[in-house]
Amino acid sequence: MLQENCYVVNDETKECVIIDCGAFWEEEKKAITEYISDNELVPKHLIATHAHIDHNFGNAYIYEQFGLKPEVHSSDEKLMNKLNSQAESIAGIHLDYEMPPVGKYLTGRDTVKFGNHTFTIIETPGHSSGSVFFYCEKEHVAFSGDTLFHNSIGRTDFEGGSKFMIIQSLRIICQLPDNTRIFPGHGEETSIGQELAENPYLDR
Repeated sequence: MLQENCYVVNDETKECVIIDCGAFWEEEKKAITEYISDNELVPKHLIATHAHIDHNFGNAYIYEQFGLKPEVHSSDEKLMNKLNSQAESIAGIHLDYEMPPVGKYLTGRDTVKFGNHTFTIIETPGHSSGSVFFYCEKEHVAFSGDTLFHNSIGRTDFEGGSKFMIIQSLRIICQLPDNTRIFPGHGEETSIGQELAENPYLDR
C-alpha cells in the first residue's frame, strides 16, 4: 500500500533471507510464499533495515509460515514495540493481530549469514535511530532501506529521525565503491556512483 520494496535474496545453496517484508495484502503474501516455494528456497533470516511499519507489515505472516522472527538494529527497539500503533498513525489501519517478538537486536558488529554469503551491517541512523545498510561486499550490493533512494534520501521528521545524523551516515556510505548496487526501500535500483553524480544530497 505504501509501495515498499521487499527483497528475497538467495544464492546457489538455496538458502535465503527476507529483507523488509512489508507485505500487507493477501496477494503480496502469496507472491512471496510462491517465489520461495517455486525456487525451493530455505528462509534463514527475516531482517529489517529499520523499524517503520511499512517495512514490517508482513512480519507476522513470515513468522507463521517459516517460524522466523524479525531481526532489527537495537536502536530501533522502541519503534519495534510500537508497530501496531504505527499502523494506525501512519497508515490508518487497525491490526487485529500482534507482531512476533524480535528474534535478535543487531549492532554494527553483527553479520547476517546465509548460504555462501554474508551481509555486514553499516549503521546509518537518521531516517530512524536504528536504520542500517545490509552490505554484501562479495557481490557489490547494498540494501539501503529508507536512508538512500535514487536521487533522494529518507525523511528525518519521524520519531528517531535526525537530519544531522543522516548527513553523517551519507558521508559514510559515500565511501563504498562506486559500482555498489543500491536496492532501496522504495523506488528503483541505483548505485553509489550514480548517486554521487546525480543526487543533490550526496557529496564525497
